[in-house]
Amino acid sequence: MDAVIFIGIQGSGKSTFYRRRFFESHLRISLDMLKTRHRERLLVEACITAGQRFVVDNTNVLRSERAEYIHRARDAGFRIHGYFFAPQAHRAIAWNEQRAGKARIPLKGLLGTLKRLERPALEEGFDFLYQVDVDAANEFVVTALVPPA
Repeated sequence: MDAVIFIGIQGSGKSTFYRRRFFESHLRISLDMLKTRHRERLLVEACITAGQRFVVDNTNVLRSERAEYIHRARDAGFRIHGYFFAPQAHRAIAWNEQRAGKARIPLKGLLGTLKRLERPALEEGFDFLYQVDVDAANEFVVTALVPPA
C-alpha cells in the first residue's frame, strides 16, 4: 500500500505529473476538487481503511501539513513516497498564466507559497523521496533523493 505526497508550489506540474504517472493506479486527493479539509480527511480515511493507494495532490509546502498524511498512512502500514517538485518560479508563473478562471492563482499567492516552502527530508517519515524537475523539453525528470552518507 502506497501513499504519495506531492510537495511544490502552484503551477509546478503536480497535477500533470499525477495524470502521467499515477492516474491508472492511485486515487487523487486534491483540495482543489474537494473544497474542504473535512472532505479531504474523509477521503484519506476511506483510502486508508480500504488499503487504496492514493496521491495527495496539494502544495503541502509545510512539514506540519505533510506530517498529518504521513502519520495517518504510516500507522496503517502504508509506504510513504514524497515527490518534491523543485521550485522553478519562472516556469510556475508561466504555467499559471495559462490557467483560466479560479484555477489561476494570483501572483502574490504563488510567490507567498514559494516563500513558505520547507524542503522535505526523509526524516519526516518518508520511505522514498524524489525530486521532480522539468527539463527544457517540458518533460518530467525524477531523481531519487538519498539520505546523506
